[in-house]
Amino acid sequence: QVQLVESGGGLVQAGGSLRLSCAASGRTFSRNAMGWFRQAPGKGREFVAAINWNNGVATYADSVKGRFTISRDSAKNTVYLQMNSLKPEDTAVYYCAERPEGIAYFGSWGQGTQVTVSS
Repeated sequence: QVQLVESGGGLVQAGGSLRLSCAASGRTFSRNAMGWFRQAPGKGREFVAAINWNNGVATYADSVKGRFTISRDSAKNTVYLQMNSLKPEDTAVYYCAERPEGIAYFGSWGQGTQVTVSS
């Protein structure tokens, strides 16, 4: 079992930046990827970015490409999401998630951190 704890959310003006962190504890082996998802009020949860834990290859949703950067620190068992040029439509609860090796879906989730971008 993996426990995930997000931090770094807050209120920022449009055009500003925030850096989210997600610290993982518990099982640290056989991890395939970690990712970030978000859920805006009245909407479903959507994919934001993911990173392959072994080779560092990242993938992004089209809506955040060029503005967000996902990275990992294997020694600290932590994944980050650097968010630049934030827009009001980025306002959401951001969730960290983990996908084990051999599993096709993200099975462990954090409690979420609120990001609010004012116009």
